[in-house]
Amino acid sequence: MLFLPELFLLGGCLILFFITLGEDKGTVAKNMTIAIGLGLSILCVAGINNSGTLFYGAYEVNFYSQFFKLIIALGMTFVVFLSPDLKGVNNKVKAEYYLFMVLSVLGLVMLMSSAELLTLFISLELSSFALYLMVPMRDDSTGERRQMEAAIKYVMFGVISTGAMLFGMSYLFGLTGTTYFVELVPKVHGMFATNNVALLAVLLVLVGFFYKLAIFPFHFWVPDVYEGASNATTAFIATVPKIGAVAIMIRIVTLANPEYSSWLVGILMIAAVASMFYGNLSALVQTDIKRMLGFSGIAHAGFVLLGLLTMDELGYSRATFYIIGYLLMNLACFLVICNVSVKGENVSRDDLMGLYKRSPFLALVLLVGMFALAGIPPFVGFIGKFMLLTGALQAGHLTLVVLAALNTAIAIFYYLSVVRVAFTADPGDLADVEVGFSTRAVGVILMVVIVYMGVAPNFILDVASQAMKVIM
Repeated sequence: MLFLPELFLLGGCLILFFITLGEDKGTVAKNMTIAIGLGLSILCVAGINNSGTLFYGAYEVNFYSQFFKLIIALGMTFVVFLSPDLKGVNNKVKAEYYLFMVLSVLGLVMLMSSAELLTLFISLELSSFALYLMVPMRDDSTGERRQMEAAIKYVMFGVISTGAMLFGMSYLFGLTGTTYFVELVPKVHGMFATNNVALLAVLLVLVGFFYKLAIFPFHFWVPDVYEGASNATTAFIATVPKIGAVAIMIRIVTLANPEYSSWLVGILMIAAVASMFYGNLSALVQTDIKRMLGFSGIAHAGFVLLGLLTMDELGYSRATFYIIGYLLMNLACFLVICNVSVKGENVSRDDLMGLYKRSPFLALVLLVGMFALAGIPPFVGFIGKFMLLTGALQAGHLTLVVLAALNTAIAIFYYLSVVRVAFTADPGDLADVEVGFSTRAVGVILMVVIVYMGVAPNFILDVASQAMKVIM
């Protein structure tokens, strides 16, 4: 029963594999993936309070792992609904595309329960390799030819970050003689006061997840991969893996002893500020919406670090709340991109001209998504940033808070410029956009949850706090 969600996913992957043996089975694979996503979500809810260990203690199931598995399952299900026809992906490989998506989610789900460094590494690589294969599966009939370049850059940066992470893991093992988190935490805590190699080891392991979360200076792959991959693939890369990255980064940061971690806090502060300024200033000049959201994601990763560098349970809870909100806000924006795009091509700012006339519903979803990302009340982006800034201020990081607030002001400009084009520009000869029932349903759910989390954040925050208590 502890391993049931993973067994269910493995069974789903096997079924999808047999579906790929047929010709043009994209629709069957899509329906199967939706069923897998919904089934996984139900199993995660049913087993949310399960706890125990498997595989000689290398795999740990608890409230922390089950909570993040549920968010990942829901995120994958929403991504499948964003682009019902999977425009931009060749018909011949649509079934394989869904197989790789579910395999990537399997890796992320296993990552959440990894209680040992080698298990963590294998789970991370399973998730990553499936993603590397999804990027070049874009159909080039739309005239887009950048998917191969994007895939190569994604793989190369992934290899470099993985190498650094393994180097850090080898240091941790050499220092402590164990790869199990339950034994690593007390041993590394004791070394932080006297042994600088312990700090270096933790930093090197964090590098692997800095890359996943696109934190400066491990962000270089982001704009090209976002632009080169299909719209649905970018939506997946921009949201679901980042949930897993934050969950594991919290576990890695807990290795550090808060009393002797001023160096680590300083490095996280520099990375946060650099990510915010680089992401926001680069996003100002972008016309491709996916590329803009890529740079925006780098800036939001900097905000997530504000929660981690406080090194306390409340800060971790706020970072978790923020990344869940970020997932929802990004999904809302990608819902619009996937439906405005006619054949799966990239969407520029000009393609959104007069959207309020062409599709009032999509214009409303875009408004909510962009306002939330900009941090405007009453949406989740505002309350998420407010809580992170408050936590950093209480921890005594005044300069950091001022710089983060300045970045929020910069970001408002490029988010609202998209809204301005959608609501004030004349549509010209651009065609109306038809929206199906499933897309409307997903859009309504996303808008409701974005507003609900912004107005009443306590429920999600309390659940996140309960999860943090398990690993602290």
